[in-house]
Amino acid sequence: MNIIKKIGKFIAFLLLFFIVIGAVIYFVYNEPLPQGKEGPQAEALADKMLKAINYTNYTKTRYLEWTFAGKHSYVWDKEKKLADVKWDKYLVKLNLNNYDKSTVFIDGVKMHTEPRQELIDTAVKYFNNDSFWLVAPFKIRDKGTKRSIVTLKNGKEALLVTYTSGGSTPGDSYLWTLTDAGFPQSFKMWVSIIPIGGVEASWDDWKVMETTTYLPSSHKLAFFTLEMSNLKAYN
Repeated sequence: MNIIKKIGKFIAFLLLFFIVIGAVIYFVYNEPLPQGKEGPQAEALADKMLKAINYTNYTKTRYLEWTFAGKHSYVWDKEKKLADVKWDKYLVKLNLNNYDKSTVFIDGVKMHTEPRQELIDTAVKYFNNDSFWLVAPFKIRDKGTKRSIVTLKNGKEALLVTYTSGGSTPGDSYLWTLTDAGFPQSFKMWVSIIPIGGVEASWDDWKVMETTTYLPSSHKLAFFTLEMSNLKAYN
C-alpha cells in the first residue's frame, strides 16, 4: 500500500512539475497576435515578396516532389490537382478537387472498404500541413487570406497573413520577416495546433529548381530542424 501511495505521489509531483514548467514557458514565450494595417502598403510588400521568390514561374510549374521530415513523400500535379501521398505501407492517390474520388493502396493492394476513408482523411491532413511547409510563401494571396503590415521593434516592416478559410486549420496567422529584397527569412506563427503564440520558424537553404522557382529545404524551430528532401519542380 505504501508503494502505491509513493507511486501516486511521484506521479502527482511529475504532473505538477510539468504544469508549472508549461505555465512558465507560456508566460515567458507567448506573444499576442500583432495588429497590422491592411491596405496598399501591405499589398505592395506582398508583391515584393512574391517577385523575390519568382511566383510567376511557380504558377507555371506543374509538378512538385518532396519528402517531408523523412516520413511522408509526395508527387503533386498542380495542374490536375492530384497528389500521390506515401507513408509507411500506404499510398493515397489524392484527388484535391474531390477527396471521395481518391484511391487508396495498402502494400500495393487497392482498398474499397475501411480503412479507406480514414487513410484519405489522414492523407489530406498530411498534404495540407506538409505542402504548406514547402510553398507557404506562394500562398499569401490564396482565397480567404488577408494581409496587413506590421512594424517590428527594429523598425522593419513584416507581412502578417491570416487564413480566414481553407486548409485544415482556418484562422491561423503568420508574420513573415523578409530581407531588404523581399525574400522570406522566417515567420512567427499563431496557429491552433500550437498553444504558444509567436513561435518562430526559419525558411532556410532555398534551392533553385528546374523551373527557376525557389523552394526551401529546411526549417529550424527551437531545438529541431524540419528537412524537406528530394526536392523537384518540373513541367
